[in-house]
Amino acid sequence: MADVLVAGGLVVDGTGALPYVADVLIRGTRIQEIAVRSPGSNSRLAAAPDAEIRDATGLVVCPGFVDVHTHSDLTLLSSPFAHSKVRQGVTTEVIGNCGLGVAPLPAGSDVDAIRQAVSYLDLDPSIEWSWTTTGGHLAALEAARPSLNVATLTGHLPLHAGVVGFGAQPATVPEIDRMRGLLADSFDEGSLGLSTGMVYAPVCYADDDELIGLAHVVAERDRVFTWHVRDYADELIPSVKQALLTARRTGCRTQISHLVAVGKRNWGAVSRVLEMVDVARADGCAVSVDVYPYLYGNAPLTQLLPSWAQAGGPTAMLERLADRAVRDRIRVAWLDRPTGWGDITVSWLPAGDPAEDFIGRDIAAIARDLAAEGDEVALDLLARLGNAVMIVAGGRSEDDLRSVLNHPAAVVASDGLALDPDGITGSGSPHPRSYGCFPRYLARYAGSSDADLASAIRKCTSAPALLAGLPDRGVLRPGAPADLVVFSRAALVDTATLTDPQQFPCGINLVLVNGEPVVDPNGHTGARPGQVVHR
Repeated sequence: MADVLVAGGLVVDGTGALPYVADVLIRGTRIQEIAVRSPGSNSRLAAAPDAEIRDATGLVVCPGFVDVHTHSDLTLLSSPFAHSKVRQGVTTEVIGNCGLGVAPLPAGSDVDAIRQAVSYLDLDPSIEWSWTTTGGHLAALEAARPSLNVATLTGHLPLHAGVVGFGAQPATVPEIDRMRGLLADSFDEGSLGLSTGMVYAPVCYADDDELIGLAHVVAERDRVFTWHVRDYADELIPSVKQALLTARRTGCRTQISHLVAVGKRNWGAVSRVLEMVDVARADGCAVSVDVYPYLYGNAPLTQLLPSWAQAGGPTAMLERLADRAVRDRIRVAWLDRPTGWGDITVSWLPAGDPAEDFIGRDIAAIARDLAAEGDEVALDLLARLGNAVMIVAGGRSEDDLRSVLNHPAAVVASDGLALDPDGITGSGSPHPRSYGCFPRYLARYAGSSDADLASAIRKCTSAPALLAGLPDRGVLRPGAPADLVVFSRAALVDTATLTDPQQFPCGINLVLVNGEPVVDPNGHTGARPGQVVHR
């Protein structure tokens, strides 16, 4: 590749240091030199007479955003161009979050059931699961040649389902030992850590012995343990206590995923959680949190079901939901839900489903049109489609969000997917975070001073990279990989909305991945220079 000189921009290096005007010389896939300009100078590096010059005067030059909480495990195989991510400045993604991984698939696994259980990731049915190990999945991603870098966590769900199955019983000691061995193998093959999703079946049946047993492996290998905790509503505080207890007992590095409090009656609970995090950190525990800058989340509709209703796997759940007595029992459990059906919008259904016109509408409105109750609409969808119904859910507080964003232990992460708006992964009405997370945060929440900008960019770059165990990503310094974003601070804005989500942000002028332009003023360049990155 030709040398590239990004000239005269306001360099924010990702470390939290104050910005400065400089020229950045890129040679091959790495940053060769950063030359600070003296006040009033317009000189460029004399050492790069033949470099392709990219004028960044008046623009911000910073490391590419490191999105440590994503679900692009399969969408990058369907569309490796990663349009929705690179167009917002993401240059590295960490997949395998919330326990919803696609590997390992140990011998004896019910792969079809696991695929149904993680259907949140599975937007393209043409993708063949040709792997059984983490290394095999990473090899498939490497062969796809994505436009951005990708790393993975090991999902708890395939581990537990593959060894224990989908029943509600806890794992035995031999089963825990087998999962520990599979997790260690996964780390050897490149995984950065373990993720769990305590709300998803069958992981919701895991007991503390299993969690602590796995966490010891995480600690021994100096990886990270990320937690989609058991409940983000009425039981948020005890759910976080479980994660912190595991951290204290094992010493593993711990990340609380997408920290929020759902339901107005729970607003303010995140302040108590952040106090708990502060105490744990003061006691020597390496605990952090991540959050995305929106007041609504995205999940399978099955997340609202009681855990007992999901026991036995997807097929058993569908059979159970056909039983009127079971449905009545679920309706009773839903009587005291912290949010109403007006807060729950259908965001995705399988292509060709007869209820496709529900997409983009909240369940309360659908129920009114059908002269039905919201409970029955939701139960009918679940009984027919199970995990293949996705929702966008509200009920969150702006004050809570700002409390988390401003906390020193917090980083920004999208919890989204790499999507192609013109392809199969762009179907439905996805959460706008997949298109606009980082521009939204920087434009709306970062503050106006240079110090504010430096701190905000650190939360999107070096801080998440360090949490993931990727210290050479998320920083601008000689020798580091040349992952850069050039943007206009004045023009930066997210345009993706809840009602029109598949819109790219404005203000992103240039994105380089490993030294190669992937986004320029004309859009995606078609380049696919991403790498699979390991510890």
